[in-house]
Amino acid sequence: MTEEIKSLEGLEAVAEGVTADAATETLVRHEQVRDELGRSYATGKRKDAVARVWIKPGSGKVVVNGREMKAYFARPVLQMILAQPFSVAGVVGEFDVNATVKGGGLSGQAGAVKHGISKALQLYDPSLRGALKAAGFLTRDSRVVERKKYGKAKARKSFQFSKR
Repeated sequence: MTEEIKSLEGLEAVAEGVTADAATETLVRHEQVRDELGRSYATGKRKDAVARVWIKPGSGKVVVNGREMKAYFARPVLQMILAQPFSVAGVVGEFDVNATVKGGGLSGQAGAVKHGISKALQLYDPSLRGALKAAGFLTRDSRVVERKKYGKAKARKSFQFSKR
């Protein structure tokens, strides 16, 4: 019995040592991730859309699927969605973005690129993580279209009822 108590005390001491190191690990855990060209890469997702995003220091040029952002996302609302991570992080016009996006519609693709930009910014400069996380840009928006059920006209809509 005393051996068990001694081993438990040893485990507590080890646990205390781990908690002291955990504070330093949280600082080290979020480190810069860049490739040999000085870019950061992240994958963003929204609905059925998946975006692969590379960011690098530059003049603020955004290219989506080989076209300028204003040509690909013609609606101003979608352009505003793509600009949100930069304005929240306070780095407007400091990064060039190259993104390829597949699947879904334009709104889902814009959300996927926004998610990818946010994750890539956080990887490029971990000090931006707090602002991006507080704004909710690092969380994947998990809402997807509900599936159609049998015996229903759509996901929830019933067929028209006829009394006679």
